[in-house]
Amino acid sequence: MVGVEIKQVSVDENGMRLDRWFKVHYPRVGFGYLQKLLRSGQIRVDGGRVKTDTRLLMGQVVRVPPFPVDDKESFPITDKTLRGQDDETVLKKMLLYEDPKIFVFNKPAGLAVQGGSGLTRHVDSMLEVWRNKKGEKPRLVHRLDRETSGVLIVARSRSAAQALTAAFRERETKKTYWALVRGVPKKKQDKISTWVVKDITAQGDKMRVCEHGEPDSNHAVSYYRVLDTRGRALSWLEMEPYTGRTHQLRVHAAHMDHPIIGDSKYFFSDSNWALPGGIQNRLHLHARRIRIPHPSGGVLDIIAPLPPHMVQSFNLLAFNEDDDNTQ
Repeated sequence: MVGVEIKQVSVDENGMRLDRWFKVHYPRVGFGYLQKLLRSGQIRVDGGRVKTDTRLLMGQVVRVPPFPVDDKESFPITDKTLRGQDDETVLKKMLLYEDPKIFVFNKPAGLAVQGGSGLTRHVDSMLEVWRNKKGEKPRLVHRLDRETSGVLIVARSRSAAQALTAAFRERETKKTYWALVRGVPKKKQDKISTWVVKDITAQGDKMRVCEHGEPDSNHAVSYYRVLDTRGRALSWLEMEPYTGRTHQLRVHAAHMDHPIIGDSKYFFSDSNWALPGGIQNRLHLHARRIRIPHPSGGVLDIIAPLPPHMVQSFNLLAFNEDDDNTQ
């Protein structure tokens, strides 16, 4: 697995605590971040879950996931923190993982991936500062909506871009999103299959569910799973798009009558519903995880920490992000 290391415990490390072992081998990984990786099962010993005080035995095998370039727990990335900072500084702060073929960023909500009307700063333009010695600029291979945060993969060369683009086109990737939605779905997990079409309005492009056969329509398929709820007011969903239509998860959530909190395009409610106190009216949709074939072979598996406004909401609702049971 590219980006994942498998290390064997040496004779000199027999009996060493796991946190001490990580301090020796990965001194830049903070203790808090190490605990998060352990709670989510990303670090394993002989295939099993472990704790910081686990004593290692000679010959055991430690699975080590891809680490962020720096421990970013002390730097919550938001669109406001990007203002006034040069492009290279911003890119470094967003960077989750890099190797000779790929950059992986944790895009903050509010930062566009590509340019558009009135946009002067976006990820694509910022990548100009990271051209390589051959003059090649890193290339986008997929996109996130401006207000959606999370994992964004960028290719470092033409050949890597071709391989990654093919993986997306052939649906060899698995993208997992987290969303906070209004209400509680009747089914704990389900498939959503509809046809969607783009409407061009004075307020901008907007997708809607339509009948099969409507001109310019496309089939859209998504899957969801309820991870937690708070009363009948809110649900935390894991969502996976099988197809890649514009605003697909947002449209499908609204189609279920469980729109995503803070969605200015697709959230409609009656006068009897009010946003719970303390929760920001910002889009609560985060590209949490991506698993994709790596251009060099194997599979890249990356998880992106939640944006600050979703961390705040999770804390208020007592949702534990380590309880997602992700395998």
